[in-house]
Amino acid sequence: MKFDQLLMAIADEPVFETGLLLAGDVGPLDVRRQLSRWVKSGRLLQLRRGLYALAPPYQKIKPHPFLIANRLVPGSYVSLQTALSYHGLIPEGVTTVTSIATGRSAVYETPLGRYEYHHIKPAFLQGFRMTGLGNGQEALIAVPEKAILDLAHLTPGGDNPAYLRELRLQGLEQLCAEELRCYATSPKLRRVAEILLFIRDNSEEYREL
Repeated sequence: MKFDQLLMAIADEPVFETGLLLAGDVGPLDVRRQLSRWVKSGRLLQLRRGLYALAPPYQKIKPHPFLIANRLVPGSYVSLQTALSYHGLIPEGVTTVTSIATGRSAVYETPLGRYEYHHIKPAFLQGFRMTGLGNGQEALIAVPEKAILDLAHLTPGGDNPAYLRELRLQGLEQLCAEELRCYATSPKLRRVAEILLFIRDNSEEYREL
């Protein structure tokens, strides 16, 4: 396969998997060897085994970090600090893209950033939506209520009012009480939900907690 053929095969895909190139009369070993050569020459970026992106200046569309996060670990969704920042609930931006998955916790260091995955049980795999990111890209992202609850669930003492105060949460008016209580499926998370609703509705009093 020549590089021009690769560009035609992947079209406008921001990232692609090896399987996309294995249709037709091609040898899988030859394709993988050629991909390896293009990575070494700087034409391709390898994100993980079998997952690639075109390197500048060849890429037509710059891959969005959230799309990459979903594709690195299929079935995952962006959550925790990354989703909180995306929804405007914490004041600072984040450099590592944080996600939730039912597989083991993992970290991927890629040429396009650092991606961190945290394990939850399948029963908690809810509260996310497919969200448009522009340029025809989309990714699964936790809704604001679930992003906060995921963080509290994974943090020892995450139901402590002092911890929630330290997050410097903002924009809490967007939180929906019904959704918070729907996703709060444990005693710990139910406490978190009620504290968050108290913060939302009684911000002045909360400063005294």
